Amino acid sequence: MSARLLSRVCRVAWRVLLWVLAALYPVVLFTTVATGTSGFMGVEVFASAVLTILVGVLALRNPLAAHAILLFAWTAALTQMQYGSVGILQALLTDLTVGYIAATRSRRVSVSVAVVTLVVQALSIAAYLEADDNLLMSVLLAMIVTWMVGNSVRARRAHTETMRVQATAQAVAAERLRIARELHDMVAHSIGIIAIQAGVGGRVIDTQPGEARNALNAIEATSRDTLSGLRRMLTALRKDDPGSVPLGPAPGLDDLPSLAEAAMDAGVEVDVRTKGTPRPLPPDVDLSAYRIVQEAVTNVVRHAGTDHCRVTIDYRDGELAIEVDDDGHGGVVGSGYGIVGMRERATLLRGEFTAGPRPEGGFRVAARIPAPPAAA
Repeated sequence: MSARLLSRVCRVAWRVLLWVLAALYPVVLFTTVATGTSGFMGVEVFASAVLTILVGVLALRNPLAAHAILLFAWTAALTQMQYGSVGILQALLTDLTVGYIAATRSRRVSVSVAVVTLVVQALSIAAYLEADDNLLMSVLLAMIVTWMVGNSVRARRAHTETMRVQATAQAVAAERLRIARELHDMVAHSIGIIAIQAGVGGRVIDTQPGEARNALNAIEATSRDTLSGLRRMLTALRKDDPGSVPLGPAPGLDDLPSLAEAAMDAGVEVDVRTKGTPRPLPPDVDLSAYRIVQEAVTNVVRHAGTDHCRVTIDYRDGELAIEVDDDGHGGVVGSGYGIVGMRERATLLRGEFTAGPRPEGGFRVAARIPAPPAAA
């Protein structure tokens, strides 16, 4: 038996044992009150207390089943021991689980559970405790308050999740807009090159056919790269930008030394490593790879709490692999929109992206992007 299968069997067996003990809880509690055991150290009392805690813990995983066990157990106990303390414990414990259900389940489910519980509480207290209207009203108010608190927690959690989803969607849209603008700049730069080469070819076509041929080859290569980039970035939408459009070429992996110098000025040494044989990349791949490294290094400077990180650029057959590792304090992947933007860039190019803490400490950002050979 493999270690993984053995571990799974042990977890299942442990879970079954816990629920068997929880199922025995009503019997133990009923026996405790029926025999009238007294004293804090009584075996039955101790077992009942332990099983009460056990059922409460199980309620965190399966609140509906645990609530049913609690309600049944304390109602049965109240039939045997008509004491106000038993009725109070019944109302207290079941109200707490109703509040937790209201916080973690849908409103329809929680309202149904609250109504059934309230009816059982009211009938059992009225039947066995000779309760007056004030006590019944107190039970009703306690249930209403508990349910409202739990429902408020659920509503606030749902609102927070909705805001997080909206913020993530806005971050994705903003990153796509930025990608589209950069693509616009890249295309504008390529068209400028094509215009220059076409002008050169037109002037020398009669006197220098060789130079004209070179100009036409440059036009063909540039236009092929540009069309490939446009095709891969088809899902990015271009919107009007009131700002100015840069006239220079977009940055690429050749600009990583400048990025490393800027990070050094901020107190972080960037060790740039290259694997494989460097080759020309399509402009959109080159730009996105640079932006991913740039954002990852920026996160190291801002959040990692370290003075060193490693950037590895691996030129593989048909793809480009990027890794940015640091030895900082790591941490979980939060809702930072830099991560969202990096993932969006890799996804638009049909690549893969991961980010998270390293087992040995620190944080790692990794991306794999298909990188067909650029037109020669």
